[in-house]
Amino acid sequence: MKFSRFFEDLISVYNAELDDLRTDSEGKDILRGRLIEKREQLPFLLPMMASNPEMLAVAFHTGFRFMNPLVMEALASKEANKHPSWAELSKTVKLEPWAEKLSEIVLKDADGAAFMVTAACLEYLNKSKQSRQSSPSTSADEDEGDEQNEDGSELKENGDLDGNYGRHGRDDGDDGDDYDLGEAGSDWLAEQGFDRKD
Repeated sequence: MKFSRFFEDLISVYNAELDDLRTDSEGKDILRGRLIEKREQLPFLLPMMASNPEMLAVAFHTGFRFMNPLVMEALASKEANKHPSWAELSKTVKLEPWAEKLSEIVLKDADGAAFMVTAACLEYLNKSKQSRQSSPSTSADEDEGDEQNEDGSELKENGDLDGNYGRHGRDDGDDGDDYDLGEAGSDWLAEQGFDRKD
């Protein structure tokens, strides 16, 4: 998918904003509660709509239903001055009932219609990213570090054919139960020029 400079800059900060909301200091997933707070704060955030749309756009997370992905992909490639109106885009983008109520607040603002177009596209791009990550067949990340063996089988960069090196996760040359980690450490130190401890 080709991004315009406008969306290329915004999608990274939008995703980062969602990530910041997702977990607390203990690593617990609290995204739902924080999104509820963000939606309650939306009227107070309206002055930031033009300068920091990602701060408000996260309030609409999961609030859009996309009827025509091709329209959204075309939108993602356009700069802000080429965007369709919200009235036009809303023919192919539907809002969940709770998001419809939020949009009524936003659309009272002069910048509201343009913001809704931006928010819809950011959410589409975020959703597309999640879909790609959850699909092993289309995820390039999962193929990184894999090489093809001469017979065509995959060979992991850091392991043998099943991606593992021995019981201890490295090529210790011994998978048996008699493997002595201390002795192997002494061997390695000796190879580096250190005196062996008796």
